[in-house]
Amino acid sequence: MEQVVLLDDDGNPVGVADKATVHGASTPRHLAFSCYGVDDAGRLLVTRRARTKTAFPLVWTNTCCGHPAPGEEMADAVHRRLADELGVRATELRMVLPDFSYRASQDGIEENELCPVFVARITGEPEPRPDEVEDLAWWSWSRFRAAADDPDSGLSPWARLQAPLLDALADPLLVGARG
Repeated sequence: MEQVVLLDDDGNPVGVADKATVHGASTPRHLAFSCYGVDDAGRLLVTRRARTKTAFPLVWTNTCCGHPAPGEEMADAVHRRLADELGVRATELRMVLPDFSYRASQDGIEENELCPVFVARITGEPEPRPDEVEDLAWWSWSRFRAAADDPDSGLSPWARLQAPLLDALADPLLVGARG
């Protein structure tokens, strides 16, 4: 059973809970992460969440999201999810938005996360797990930004909030995806 780390309002761990039990109409704050992966050609890998996902099924979003296990280093969790969910490897990985936090609801399911954001250079041909990823695509950063600015794009609420923050950083990995 996958567990998540529960947090207080200041981001301090206060316990753990089974992931399957925390996402509901009133989700306790917990620790998560988002990752934006770019290939050597500068393309951003975006994914469409599987239709079987409890939270935000079938929305387009960043490369990978997940939750570190209790006691797991955040970077290790990102590497684990990239490999498990997409079959890709990160050769560069860095946290760029350590304090990103958000709440969002859809169809009676709420997300309430302290969600540090990572950028990565990824290698390997994606082999998505169908229980995690419905579809994937390689986008330019400008296409991603346009989707983030369009309320009807079907992009996840967290990606829409993260996009302008990432844009402002002018991170070297994402600059390559700006074409």
